[in-house]
Amino acid sequence: MDITPDTIRTTVDTLFDREVAFLTELVRHPSLRGAERSAQDFIAEELGDCGFEVDRWEVRTEDIAGLPGYSAVEAPYTDAPNVVGALRSRTRTGRSLILNGHVDVVPTGPLDMWAHDPFAPEVSGDWLSGRGGGDMKAGLASNLFALEALRMLGQRPAADVFYQSVVEEECTGNGALACLQRGYRADAALISEPFSEHLVSAQVGVLWFQVHLRGRPTHVAYAGSGANAIEAAFPLVAALHELEADRNAPERRHSEFADAEHALNLNIGKIVGGDWASSVPAWCSFDARMGLFPGEDLAELKAAIEETIRVAAAAHPFLANSLPEITYFGFAAEGYALADDARPTTRAAEVALRTAHQTAAGAELELEAITATTDARFFGLYADTPALVYGPKAESIHGFDERVDLESVRRVTQTTALFIADWCGLEGI
Repeated sequence: MDITPDTIRTTVDTLFDREVAFLTELVRHPSLRGAERSAQDFIAEELGDCGFEVDRWEVRTEDIAGLPGYSAVEAPYTDAPNVVGALRSRTRTGRSLILNGHVDVVPTGPLDMWAHDPFAPEVSGDWLSGRGGGDMKAGLASNLFALEALRMLGQRPAADVFYQSVVEEECTGNGALACLQRGYRADAALISEPFSEHLVSAQVGVLWFQVHLRGRPTHVAYAGSGANAIEAAFPLVAALHELEADRNAPERRHSEFADAEHALNLNIGKIVGGDWASSVPAWCSFDARMGLFPGEDLAELKAAIEETIRVAAAAHPFLANSLPEITYFGFAAEGYALADDARPTTRAAEVALRTAHQTAAGAELELEAITATTDARFFGLYADTPALVYGPKAESIHGFDERVDLESVRRVTQTTALFIADWCGLEGI
């Protein structure tokens, strides 16, 4: 049989019911941070059935803590293994490839605000709903079934391909970093994040930090003599939003974000404090997230945050003598711009993806600079590997009633299979 773009696309279509069944089952596994094991076991079994060499290991912070891109964590990885499936080429005449995706999902929030159980996926028309269906288990499915379509045609990549299902992308990216530390390298990486079949030209970096305040407790009847730690947080938040506005100024923007009015977002994601409704709260802490442009220095951003908090606290009647404490945990991620990488290998990978997308979607590949982060930075910044972020259309990721467009998943699977055939070349099984 001649292996043509049409035969590859038709084979993807033939397998698509299996792909949807795989995705549905994967979404049923509630792979929240620290509880990824059951989903990873399912993926590892599927990889073994499809002929991959399967490597499954527990991420150890002592192995990666000294590497560029590492982010500090608060919880161990005892129930969160990484999984990599390797397809080793006999001829190695093509270019090698990493197919990367993350299995962890963000919390659901109140279940009564979902239309149905977030871990009981439902298909309605062209949409599959459920937590993680879009971000990014559909990408894990498209990566696997692109290779499975080639296998059904009696073909395999003519270069080594590493299918990665990693943990903890949503708060550090240390799972991808652990894959690099374990020695998994390739000529390019494709990360199937749900950005509506666009190629991500640039992504912001992300820094997480926590601000701790201490007040002076007293009975609420004498509140004027106390120091309310919760209310003292309000001017600090206002000052951080002023910093956010300054860092979004046009003269500070990376070229890929030149037209983005507000690419760098400060988010106050969590606040806790106090012990009793009738006591002035003696303590408060809030967790925050701040973005930074590609090329900006994390240390400089930390210094700016610390100075902003110091100046705002100095103007507060109580905090001036009880300065807040700032700690860092989770994301300490630099930004990454594929558009800044002019190496021939990077441009060749982009051309191959453009061609594959044009064939599958019947339209030109659009580029998009995103105001979020992905694991692309590990490959692009620390492993000299062009990282192509391209995946299906999804809605309400990180929100209620998350869902993914199955026809988009089908096209992305076709595109991925065509890209593999072009980038890696093919050899008979």
